[in-house]
Amino acid sequence: MRANVAYCRKALLAGLLGAAVMPVAVLAASEAAPTARACPSEIKVAAQCYTGQDSAGAFYWIAIPRPWNQVLVMHAHGGPADAGPARLERSEEDLQRWALMPNLGYAWAGSTYRRGGYGVTMAAEDTERLRQIFVQNFGQPRRTLLHGQSYGGGVAAKAAELYATVNGQHSPYDGVLLTSGVLGGGVQAYQFRYVLRQAYQAECQNHPLPNEPQYPLWMGLPAGASLTRAQLAQRVQECTGLGLPAAQRSDLQKARLARIAQAAKIQERSLLSHLVWATWLFEDLVQRRLDGSNPFSPGADPQAVATLNLDSSPTGKVDMPILTLHAIDDPTAFVELESVYREALTKAGNADLLVQTFSAEHEHSYLVDTEYATLLESLIAWVDEGKKPTPQTIAERCKGLESVHQAACQFRPDYQPVSLVQRVAPNR
Repeated sequence: MRANVAYCRKALLAGLLGAAVMPVAVLAASEAAPTARACPSEIKVAAQCYTGQDSAGAFYWIAIPRPWNQVLVMHAHGGPADAGPARLERSEEDLQRWALMPNLGYAWAGSTYRRGGYGVTMAAEDTERLRQIFVQNFGQPRRTLLHGQSYGGGVAAKAAELYATVNGQHSPYDGVLLTSGVLGGGVQAYQFRYVLRQAYQAECQNHPLPNEPQYPLWMGLPAGASLTRAQLAQRVQECTGLGLPAAQRSDLQKARLARIAQAAKIQERSLLSHLVWATWLFEDLVQRRLDGSNPFSPGADPQAVATLNLDSSPTGKVDMPILTLHAIDDPTAFVELESVYREALTKAGNADLLVQTFSAEHEHSYLVDTEYATLLESLIAWVDEGKKPTPQTIAERCKGLESVHQAACQFRPDYQPVSLVQRVAPNR
């Protein structure tokens, strides 16, 4: 039933975003059984690991600890990865990073998604397909949680909506954990990177160079461009001194770097990574998924905006408990994206299903084990016992786990982010 409800939405997205028009709630008969593999060394407990490739082309890793607490965590990874075929190594890297979960007794399963590049709904479908593969081969867990990290936060948020309870058929997911999530949808979350491209080009005039083909910067790169990441890094260093010790940067380089960072409201240390996304991610998103149309203002194409919003923007139509964690000083996914997500759930009448937590940290890709362990415990208690946590009770629970995980908690229960537009106003 769930697939039928979502079928029309998927059909609209198929042409521009490349999502397969298929009812993923019906497991393909051609799904091969997973193959047993040695677990990565980061898994310190007795466990059985498996790999495989699903019928859509996505690879995956599965880890099941022994004993298993009968809770499955379905992981949606960040990125998005470079455009191109899926790579098994990507899922192994995710399992290595998130080995804490099987080490704590949770089963873990993560898909590479069927291809690199952008496609939130596509990735949500691939995550659900893997869940079904897990159930088919290892049985139905007592509880199933969705975990989304970074871009995967948007994927997990979309999956929670696509596979919510429909016509009395309960969702296959019991709760959601979103960490460092890109939760505003592609239009709102990436607009600042278009601002960055404009600010960088105004200062540096080398991306593109004057003797290279000129193109609208929202395109990322023109067709046939041969620019490499190493070449872009060299251009950035020549213009701003980024990558050199501060003492070796000229006054002009320092001034350029500061002006670019201020224009896009980013940290100087994250300039190159954001510029990479504003180049190759934009190329994939605009030219391969949106048929060359501009989703960013000024000059946005309304159909491109509508298509990208349909694929990626949260509607707030969920029916399960959701916990989020975001570093206040996240250099990659602005903490203000959490306000966009809260607004979506509030508008849909589901604000009571959301508890957001914030930490006084300065990283994006991984925070501290103690905080993740606390959030998983709190989410299971909420699902099992109806005990909705608060930021305060989560911070208190975390303190009790510091000695176990040898890492201090940095929750800030009283923090609330301002709206996203207060940090990145629409580019007019």
